[in-house]
Amino acid sequence: MHAYQSAPVERTVQTPSSEMRLLSNSNKVFWNLTKLSISNQTPNVLVKLQPASYRSKSTDGGDGPEASTKQKLLTYPVLPLNETLQRFLLTAQPLLTPSEFEKQKKITQKFEENEGEKLQGLLEEVGKCEKNWLAHRWLTNAYLKYRDPVTVYVSPGMTFPYQQFKDMREYVKYTAQVIYGLGEFKGIVDAGEIPIVKMGKNELDNSQFGKVFGTCRIPIRGTDRIVYNPSSNYVVVIYKNHFYKLSLYDSEGNLLTSATLAKQLEEIRDAESNVGVPYGVLTTDSRDNWAEAYEQLVKNPENAATVKTIQGALFTVSMDECIDLKPGQETNQLILGLIHGNGSRVNSGNRWMDKTIQLVVNPNGNVGFTYEHSPAEGQPIAMMMDYVVKKMAEDADFGSCGSTNVECGPQKLSFAPLNDCVGQWLFYANRNIDKLVNDLQCNVLKFPCYGKNYIKKQKLGPDSFVQMALQLAFYKIHKVPAAQYESAHLRIFENGRTETIRSCSNESLAFCKAMTSSSASLEEKAGLLRQAVVAHQQYAKNALQGNRR
Repeated sequence: MHAYQSAPVERTVQTPSSEMRLLSNSNKVFWNLTKLSISNQTPNVLVKLQPASYRSKSTDGGDGPEASTKQKLLTYPVLPLNETLQRFLLTAQPLLTPSEFEKQKKITQKFEENEGEKLQGLLEEVGKCEKNWLAHRWLTNAYLKYRDPVTVYVSPGMTFPYQQFKDMREYVKYTAQVIYGLGEFKGIVDAGEIPIVKMGKNELDNSQFGKVFGTCRIPIRGTDRIVYNPSSNYVVVIYKNHFYKLSLYDSEGNLLTSATLAKQLEEIRDAESNVGVPYGVLTTDSRDNWAEAYEQLVKNPENAATVKTIQGALFTVSMDECIDLKPGQETNQLILGLIHGNGSRVNSGNRWMDKTIQLVVNPNGNVGFTYEHSPAEGQPIAMMMDYVVKKMAEDADFGSCGSTNVECGPQKLSFAPLNDCVGQWLFYANRNIDKLVNDLQCNVLKFPCYGKNYIKKQKLGPDSFVQMALQLAFYKIHKVPAAQYESAHLRIFENGRTETIRSCSNESLAFCKAMTSSSASLEEKAGLLRQAVVAHQQYAKNALQGNRR
C-alpha cells in the first residue's frame, strides 16, 4: 500500500470502528462478521422502449437526480442468510487449505447461529422500506469513506482514438468539437432520449446517465460527499494550471457551435504563457490530506468562489502540456496520462480529480476521459464517448449547428495568493503524486494470435475464457490462485450499481493445477477449462441477477 505523508495537524481524527474483524492465520484471512456491519450504516438483447427523462435540479448528497419517467425496475432483494453464507464458503474454498477451510466453516456456522440471525432480521426490515437497501450504503462505504486518492485507486482513464494533430489550430478545433459533442449528449439525456434497454425481460436502470454531468465529489475528513448540478450551463477549462469558466450556451439556452467554442479556447491559450500554481495537484492526494487542505483553501472567500464554480461545472477540460511519446510506448503513455497526469512537473496539476467527467486533450494526440467513479459506473461514460467519436467520424463539420451569440467570453477563475498552510499541503501533494506516478506500472498487451470469434467457435464465453487465462497466469507465477474480482452491473434494479463476480472457483483451481501438471493430458486440460468457464458463466449470470433464486 502506498504510504501518504501528511502535513502535521493538531486535530485528532476519530477512526470509525471496523465493520469486520480479520483473524490472521499463516497470512490467510478469515472473516468474522460483526453487528457493526449493519447497525453503523445509514439509512443482452437491446430493446428500445420509452426513454426516461431527468429532473434537472441541483442536489447535495443523496442518490442524485431522479428519472422523471419511472421505469419498471426491480426491488433489490435481501437474500436468505444461509444461501449467502454457502455462496461465501464456496468462493473461499479454493483460496484455503483443507484445514483452513474447516476453520472457516466453523467461524461461518458460529456466525449464522448467533449474531447472524439478528443481523439478517435487521436487514430484512430495512429491505421492506427501501427499493434498494444497498445503493446508498454502497456509495458511502465503497467510495465516499475510501481514504486513498481517487487518482489511480478509484478513477479510471478511458481513451478516445489516438489523434494526429497537424498543428495547434487543429488541436483546438478537435477539443471544441468534443466539448460540443458532450453538450449535445447532455441535451439527449435532459430530453429523455436515452433508449431504455432490456436484459431478458427486465429493463435496465438509466438513472446513472443523469448523475454524471455537473457532479463533483467534495473532500471531508472521514467521509466525502457528492454534489449534483445537472442544470449547470458551463464547463471549466484548465490550461497551464489556470482555470477558466466557459459557457456552452447562449442566453436562450442554445448550444454554441464548436467554432465559437474554439475561438474562446484560443483566447484562453493566448492569455496564458506562464504555468500557474498547481492547485489541482491537491485533488490527487489522499482524501483526508485533501480534506485538510480544502478546509484551509476555502477559508478565503475568493478561493471558495473559485472552487464552487469548478465544482458546479458540467465537466472540466484539461488542455495539457505536450509530452513527447516514446516509440512503442504510445498506448501506455496515453493511459497513464489519463490516470494520473504524469506527475507534478507535467500535467497532474492540470486536473480537478473530484469532477466526475474530466476531458483530457494533449497536443501529442492523446485524448480521453478521467472518470471519478463514485456517482455511476462506466456505461454512461462509454456510451457518451462512443456517441461523440461516431458523430465526429461521420461528419467533418460536426458542431456547426448551433448559436454563435456569446454574451460573455471565458472568465478566469482566480485563487488568492498561496499562503503557508496551503503551500505546505501542496508540497506534500506534489511529493505524493510523484511517488504514486513512479509506483504505477502499465503495459498494454495486444494479443495477435486469436480473438473472441475463435473463442466463440470453441463454444466458450470470451469473458470467462480471459478470466481463466488471468487465473492461470497468476497461478503460474505465484503457485496459488488469485482472489480475482470482476464487476457485474445490477441495472435491473432501481439505482443498481454492481455485484462482484468471483472468478476464482474450485473449477478454475482444478484447471490451473492441470495446466501446470506434466501428467495431465490435453483432453483433461481442455475438459477442465470448459468446466471452469461454465462455472464462471453461471456465477456471472447469478451476479447480474442479484443472486436471486
